[in-house]
Amino acid sequence: MSETFKAIVINQTEKDFTREVKSIDKSFLKHGDVLVKVDYSGLNYKDALILRNGAKLVKEFPHIPGIDFSGKVVESENSNYSTGEEVILTGWRVGEIYYGGYSQFAKVNGEFLVKKPKEITTKQAMIVGTAGFTALMCSFAVKAKEELLLGEKVNNVLVTGATGGVGSIAVMVLAKLGYNVTAVTRKSEHNEYLKSIGAKNILNSNDFEKDPRPLDKGLWDCAVDTVGGKILSNVLAQTKDNGIVAACGNASDIKLNTTVMPFIIRG
Repeated sequence: MSETFKAIVINQTEKDFTREVKSIDKSFLKHGDVLVKVDYSGLNYKDALILRNGAKLVKEFPHIPGIDFSGKVVESENSNYSTGEEVILTGWRVGEIYYGGYSQFAKVNGEFLVKKPKEITTKQAMIVGTAGFTALMCSFAVKAKEELLLGEKVNNVLVTGATGGVGSIAVMVLAKLGYNVTAVTRKSEHNEYLKSIGAKNILNSNDFEKDPRPLDKGLWDCAVDTVGGKILSNVLAQTKDNGIVAACGNASDIKLNTTVMPFIIRG
């Protein structure tokens, strides 16, 4: 590889926060034992927060953001990876405390990587990306209700933040699994889109922004919540006996105002 390459670099000084595409030296990459030529990287909610102002997530500057990427190994000091292998990275706080994927090259610990399945391309891997991986884990949690509680059929599943990356893929996957998916969004202009990817019903987020009751009428066998806050509080109160709620986001609020009632009464 060339000794220099381009990356998005963010920096925080006493006066301002900057972001720019810069030519940087290979020696700038401090951590890791595997060097990857990056093919693709996604744009996630956390990326947007970090690109805006660091979001108090980045502690050391200058910094390269990007919480996921796919590409090809070009140098490796890790016995599990060889030059030329295609790999995927999501998570591990890369792009936050480690330099991330918004760069032509990324250097990371080999334990952070997984080998790309032959059935998909590096582009497809990042089309799914961290959002898709999260949505799949949430969907598998819903599916687990039927597998762990034999005879407990799942019918009605709620997905909040349904037009977002995680929400959209969760709607698609859960619909493909045969569930009756109700999508929650405040963007009514996207209702037809939600129906096209499998949502049977659509509710407005405002219906879930009210102060939650300790226990509400049980409506949902399972739910995937991507936003947190009051919406999650109301979802918990409306989940049926033995329900499963997979919570994975805080776009609305990091605070959760709830009681033990949904847990001890409905299990």
